[in-house]
Amino acid sequence: MGGNCVLERMNCSKLTRVMVSCLLILCFSWGLTSCRDRVQGTEITNQVQIKPSERITEVAPPPVLQELRQKLEKYQPQVKILSPQRDQLFSDTKVKVQLELQDLPIFKNETLGMGPHLHLIVDNQPYQAIYDISKPITLEDLEPGTHTLRVFASRPWHESFKNEGAYAQTTFHLFTKTNKNNPDPNLPLLTYSRPKGEYFAEPIMLDFYLTNAPLHLVAQESLKDQINDWRVQVTVNSQSFTLENWQPIYLKGFKKGINWVQLAFLDEQGQEIENDFNNTVRLINYQPGKEDTLSKLVQGKLSAEAALGIVNPTVTTIPTEVEVTEKATPVEPEREETPVQEEVKTILQPEVTEETGLPVIEPFHPESEQQEIYPKKERTPTKKVEKSKTSQPKPAEKEPVIPPTEIFEPGSKTFNSDLPPTLPEIIEDVPKVKSELQQEVEKKVLPEPKLENEIVE
Repeated sequence: MGGNCVLERMNCSKLTRVMVSCLLILCFSWGLTSCRDRVQGTEITNQVQIKPSERITEVAPPPVLQELRQKLEKYQPQVKILSPQRDQLFSDTKVKVQLELQDLPIFKNETLGMGPHLHLIVDNQPYQAIYDISKPITLEDLEPGTHTLRVFASRPWHESFKNEGAYAQTTFHLFTKTNKNNPDPNLPLLTYSRPKGEYFAEPIMLDFYLTNAPLHLVAQESLKDQINDWRVQVTVNSQSFTLENWQPIYLKGFKKGINWVQLAFLDEQGQEIENDFNNTVRLINYQPGKEDTLSKLVQGKLSAEAALGIVNPTVTTIPTEVEVTEKATPVEPEREETPVQEEVKTILQPEVTEETGLPVIEPFHPESEQQEIYPKKERTPTKKVEKSKTSQPKPAEKEPVIPPTEIFEPGSKTFNSDLPPTLPEIIEDVPKVKSELQQEVEKKVLPEPKLENEIVE
């Protein structure tokens, strides 16, 4: 019996060890899987971020441009290409382009040289800024074959509007059709916009336009559908990073002189989407030290108020940079208050003329606090001095009502509780009563000598 118990205990301990071993193996396997997932996630995350050790870095948008951007939020520009029409065939190397734009005034401020405009791109060449569409735009010296025209609305600092309808595209042909410059309208398309040309200050804006690019939420909803997610690969001077948001970014860290920027449209697997213009390279020239309107705006040397004319066509007077600086200079309050205080002293201590003996008071319009001081100091001494000279109250003014108990004392000739006073007695006491009344009135009406002496001094 005892042996059986020992065997059972040994079997139980073995079973327990086996169960514990299985649990440890499961935990270890789960830990390896979790670590592998975290490593893969870190690698993907690093692909869409700029390494801190690299030269090019992203910074916040300039505050002045952000403030001016709010002035244009009310617009939803609608762009159309009236001519050339799609697949139109021309027998000339010159083509006239007629555009239509609604819900956005385009103009160029004469003083600052900026304003809302259109970006016109022929094939994949750098854009041409259009500030007037009242007349047709002539394209010259075009090569025979197929050409594509792209147009979209832009803010004064060349940031594209990205609302629906702000972009238009058409493809036409000169003499004959070719496969070149003919993007598929059903595939995603990347249009390079900025940076372009010459820059004098950082940060420099990077901006582009996307066509047929689905929202990330829609593309990631199901892996079995035909909707592919997208990314934009950016390379600046051999330094690469990817973007997943369709919005402009501001970069700094460019070297002086020639820099190159490349944009490529990628799918969710990181493969380039094959379509014309989806991989574009531009050269820019960075020359710090010089100045133009854009460099002053990004550096904050022009305020949003001074640059209001580039977003509002009704603003015609634009202050220069020097005027903006002088306007912001604070005015010393002591220089404004000093003459006012001297004039107040002159009023409180007026000069007296020899002929009339009266004070001379010049016209004066002080501040609100000094207006309260002036009447009190002028009016009070005059009235007090007059009363001190006459020492007699005006009989026409308010006569005090004196109760009989305050004038007549019990036991006097005019007071008898038993008999009424006779007429001779009343006549005899009139001067005495009058003198007592005058003394009481003077005590109540005349001011105290102390207050009068303070004002005269």
